[in-house]
Amino acid sequence: MSFPIPTILLSDARQMIERSIAAARALDVLCSIAVVDSSGHLLSFIRQDGAMAGSAELAIDKAFTVHIFNNRTDALNALAQPGAELYGIQHSRGGRAVVFGGGIPIRFEGQTIGAIGVSGGTVAEDITIARAARQPPGNFWERLLPEQSLALSLPRVATSVSMSRS
Repeated sequence: MSFPIPTILLSDARQMIERSIAAARALDVLCSIAVVDSSGHLLSFIRQDGAMAGSAELAIDKAFTVHIFNNRTDALNALAQPGAELYGIQHSRGGRAVVFGGGIPIRFEGQTIGAIGVSGGTVAEDITIARAARQPPGNFWERLLPEQSLALSLPRVATSVSMSRS
């Protein structure tokens, strides 16, 4: 049985990046912004002129981290502290896991359909810039109908699935 897996399109990712760039400009922050799709692969990326070179890899890795752990990178930070449940997690995945703010999931009906990673400002600025991307334009959610989404054959694990828009 196949289950439809909603994902974001390149055009959506580009719009998210544009909204993030507007937020970055408002904060006077030069940054890098990465968007991954529901499979965790890089869909769109930009590094603003003058942004730190190191911010490029961090933005991509923040989006990647959100995808593999299905959680905001700032939420992972608290769990990665000494004595906490996931202490040392930042060393997983060859050191690609990032455990400070700026990576957030993009969700539709309770499913993570992508992620955005931002790097270049303070942690608070990166989070603010990333959040700006999630404001859906016009008919964004309508474009994510199951018949337009990627269908994958997955083993059946439940007889019914109830999802709500988040």
